[in-house]
Amino acid sequence: MTTPTKRTQPSTSLQLTISAKGLKNRDLLSKSDPQCVLFQMEGRLAGRPEWKERGRTEKIMNCLDPEWNKRLDMEYLFEERQQLRFELFDLDSDSTSLSEHDFLGRFECDLAEIVSAVDGVLTGNLTGLRGKCGTITISADEMEDGSKEIVQFNCSGKNLDKKDLFGKSDPFLNIYRIRGDGSRQLAHRTEVIKKTLNPDWKTFDVNSKLLCGGDRNAKIVIECFDHDFDGGHDFIGNCETTLDRLLRKDDRELPLINAKKRAKKGDKYKNSGILQFNAVHVYKENSFLDFIQGGTQLDFAVAIDFTASNGPVHDPSSLHFINPSLPNQYEVALRACLDICQHYNHRKVFDAFGFGAKVGHNDRVSPVFNLNFRENPSVIGIQGVMDSYRNSLHQVHLYGPTNFSPVIEVVARHAAIYPRDGSKYQVLLIITDGAISDMAKTKAAIISASSLPLSIIIVGVGQDEFEAMDELDSDQKLLTHAGRVAVRDIVQFVPMRNFLGQYSYQNPHEHERSMGLLAKEVLAEIPAQLTGYMKMNKILPRPSDNPFPREPPAELPPQVAPIPQNPQYPPGNTPYPSGAQPYPQQSFDGSIHGYHQQQPQQYPQQQQPQQYPQQQAYGPPPAYSIQQQYPVQSSPYPPQPAYPNPTAPQQYGPVGGQGYPVYPPQQQQQPPYPQQAYNPNAPPAAEAAEAFQQMNINP
Repeated sequence: MTTPTKRTQPSTSLQLTISAKGLKNRDLLSKSDPQCVLFQMEGRLAGRPEWKERGRTEKIMNCLDPEWNKRLDMEYLFEERQQLRFELFDLDSDSTSLSEHDFLGRFECDLAEIVSAVDGVLTGNLTGLRGKCGTITISADEMEDGSKEIVQFNCSGKNLDKKDLFGKSDPFLNIYRIRGDGSRQLAHRTEVIKKTLNPDWKTFDVNSKLLCGGDRNAKIVIECFDHDFDGGHDFIGNCETTLDRLLRKDDRELPLINAKKRAKKGDKYKNSGILQFNAVHVYKENSFLDFIQGGTQLDFAVAIDFTASNGPVHDPSSLHFINPSLPNQYEVALRACLDICQHYNHRKVFDAFGFGAKVGHNDRVSPVFNLNFRENPSVIGIQGVMDSYRNSLHQVHLYGPTNFSPVIEVVARHAAIYPRDGSKYQVLLIITDGAISDMAKTKAAIISASSLPLSIIIVGVGQDEFEAMDELDSDQKLLTHAGRVAVRDIVQFVPMRNFLGQYSYQNPHEHERSMGLLAKEVLAEIPAQLTGYMKMNKILPRPSDNPFPREPPAELPPQVAPIPQNPQYPPGNTPYPSGAQPYPQQSFDGSIHGYHQQQPQQYPQQQQPQQYPQQQAYGPPPAYSIQQQYPVQSSPYPPQPAYPNPTAPQQYGPVGGQGYPVYPPQQQQQPPYPQQAYNPNAPPAAEAAEAFQQMNINP
């Protein structure tokens, strides 16, 4: 949506437990007296980042391996980068000024690294002094405040008063929490049941905090109305009870009383109907963090728009133009999202695709291709994605059309063979600059994928209005197409122009602010979409002390295919002379098996500047300016760690010359996780998997 997204899940309160080992001894006659101080980077989204103190542990006397008893409180937000710094000091006096104490070391990390760490415990090396400073260990525990307690109701009515002149009634219920001062707060409103005096409302859930403030003996008022289209609903009657009485089944049936009617009829009045509580249960609502700490891994795939509407890559106005010192909008969107997402995948692997381009010197359009031009679309880390993207600009010819359905179907096929135990969840990030060319097929693909463990994020770059994207981001109403309805909302769309200030590239703080705001908006719905899928399929999180086994970081072949160098034309944004073939024919062009190459029809050839004369066959290349050469990116981001001796992971190994295994042998589908009990009576995801296996994809 183009308006800011409302949080679909509240923040989670955490307590951090901290210990350290092997600290330096800064005292002469005794050991150090260490204290840990927690700082958090704040103000990034306001463009004024600074470290602010969040709390201190107690001091432990004469100890180089402290285990602090005082926990430090934090609020966890999935969609924001929460940078933490832990600084340790040897306290020499009662002064609260840290400058008066001896520094013992520091450790910096993101809160996401702690909550997603193996066994929920993160250990790191302290730095800041010469030599070894020791290690610090941090664990995060969710604080139970009753906010995750859900009350489930199944209610019906019997013999309600008839309120419509020429019919029966259209009853619905309003359920109110009564506050301590006697005021009322609406906790839930049921649906309207048409033309009946004996309604049977659908089962509904109400948060315990909202229903009664967590106090099971607090008064609850339930009112029944006859619905009128003009808003003047007719009062039928009300009743009072408490959650405690409902759970003990003391109030299984309650009379609905209309005070005005009773005063008018006197002793002849009995009630205006009976409200029946057929079932009232309390259960715990599992949070996103419950699944993450239980070992659920998020797999991420990115898909980049290489259609001609982005502009020629050598043109500084192109959305794909590579500037030596500034990232383009595609790079900003990639970095903003993946900076946060990387912590929730321990393999540190992303699958990268492109669409809407001609690959190599092939004159056919590739609806979807692997961005690294290998049979395996996986690359290691954020830098692997960025390198693959930049190198791909040498090997593609921007064309069209802007079709989303091929890449959605490829990623959905992959998600359809995930185990049904909640161990994996897929997120697809699509970055595009314009209107979708295959809206009908895209809607059909999204609806088919809506019952899979999959979320789709769409980021719009450039200045297009993107009106049609709101149809896909169905926050208010589930997506429908050709008589089919999505099982749940799995799409979030955000236009990037809403977050890029005029000086966001020139000012590092403004740039960080723009990336933070973009990530916050783009990722806000992922937690609720994941927990919604798990709830729909009756999947419970694994206990944090017995999580799914974590896979080690992946080892892969080189991130991108080597780029064939033509001695006549140096690499970079420099265009090739008219009629020149930039690269020799390659044995593999990165296309995904199952999507045949399309003959271009309505999309014209990109215009090639004519000011470059034909080069001599064996002469030296001309001297091009720095702006024209393919630059070495001086990124403000730290380089990603290298991984030695790469080898391809088995589950992403090439099968039949394609990026994803379409239907590998049965034994290859077995997940590396122990299976939980699976309920075959609630199998929307299983049905979707079967549907994708039977799907005959036509481009």
